[in-house]
Amino acid sequence: MTEILEKVQKVFANIKVSEFMTKDVVYVKPDRTVAQVKEILRLKRISGVPVVDDEGKVVGIISIEDIIKCLENGTLNEHVEKHMTQNVICLDENSTLQDVIKQFERYRYGRFPVVDNNNRLVGIVTKNDILAAVATRLGLLYLHDERRKEVLDEDILNRSLVTGEEIDKKGADFYFKVDYFDINLAGVGAAQLKKFLISKGIDSSNVRRVAVATYEAETNVVIHSGSEGEIFCFIYPDRIVVRVEDKGKGIESIELAMKEGYSTAPDYVRELGFGAGMGLPNMKRFSDKMVVLSEKGKGVIVEMVFYIQPS
Repeated sequence: MTEILEKVQKVFANIKVSEFMTKDVVYVKPDRTVAQVKEILRLKRISGVPVVDDEGKVVGIISIEDIIKCLENGTLNEHVEKHMTQNVICLDENSTLQDVIKQFERYRYGRFPVVDNNNRLVGIVTKNDILAAVATRLGLLYLHDERRKEVLDEDILNRSLVTGEEIDKKGADFYFKVDYFDINLAGVGAAQLKKFLISKGIDSSNVRRVAVATYEAETNVVIHSGSEGEIFCFIYPDRIVVRVEDKGKGIESIELAMKEGYSTAPDYVRELGFGAGMGLPNMKRFSDKMVVLSEKGKGVIVEMVFYIQPS
């Protein structure tokens, strides 16, 4: 996508951000709790929201990463103003397309709030907004409002839940399709991933953390989803990212599922030694960062980041 933007930015350099930004912005007030924001992000399938005061001025921004920290510290019920990022980089509504692209390249954020001369929130812009504007002007793409909304909602499936960056699943270093029909096969994917990482020269202590967390995620797919799942692994110089997806039943309450010992596994599964209620807690314990995205009836996406530690 970056290459496309580089090619078209000269042609459409003077388009104003106000022409292609999203004007119907989801935002929160500073006195909302982090738990409430977490639910908003889950329902809207977005990775962050601006924080505005009573005058509509941008005073901060809160993202999934901030929420992860609150989950780790047990501060989900505290106010947003205590955990939001205060020094927010905003775009002026009179900024041009060229200005906007430069900001994306400089800061690598997934989105920017757009403000007027009084710092009041008037919109928000993402790279998808830029592409939609350019494609429409070129006559290559036309989407009715409802269809465009569906496309943007699906965008989260192709972005990192942790950073918001685009991910290329077809280019994953490791892929495994999870078979949910036989519970005795739970863990096969994690075992294959372990062998793969060892073959890549990853230190055994790092491999162990990845394998344990992936095993728990894979087992959850087999026990709870009622759907086939997929395991993707991406290896970077400083980290390993594992993403496990299914399109099954979803999780009714992530808060409950995060509690140790909480389980909805049927008795026959427990008799086989599975379903002890340690899946998500163990995944969180062994990974450095973890985000869970789920909606009832629409499946689960778990993304885990493991920073490569020295041997």
